[in-house]
Amino acid sequence: MSDTVTFGIVPGYGEKLHAALGYSGAVRVGDRVEISGQAGVDDDLVIPDALEDEIVRAFDNVERTLATVGATWKDVIHVNSYHKVAPGDDAIGDDHNAVMADQFRRRLGGRAPVWTETGVTVLGLPAMRVEIRVTAIAGSGD
Repeated sequence: MSDTVTFGIVPGYGEKLHAALGYSGAVRVGDRVEISGQAGVDDDLVIPDALEDEIVRAFDNVERTLATVGATWKDVIHVNSYHKVAPGDDAIGDDHNAVMADQFRRRLGGRAPVWTETGVTVLGLPAMRVEIRVTAIAGSGD
């Protein structure tokens, strides 16, 4: 017997991206959830000026995206984050890492998923500085 496949699209920015680019924000196969990379945008695809606000909004958008297929941050088992760095930079800065670590502590309820952090020179929108995608097992964080 095959698992049921369910796709999720976030109301607002997710609907806009689905219409423009033809992809869903999340997919659930059985209890396994994968989401596309989430930017720190509002429903009009506007990115805040402050890096901290952008990262917090990206975490909010991960939460919104997970909810479309019945999962939460507490179900997350793996995080991939992509951080814009200038060409030649040799590390992702503490300005990114401090906010990321704070948001993990606030949202994961003590769970410590695996995390892969990658520095990149471009992201999907010119003003983006961070993008976050996760894998979750729905119901595992209960």
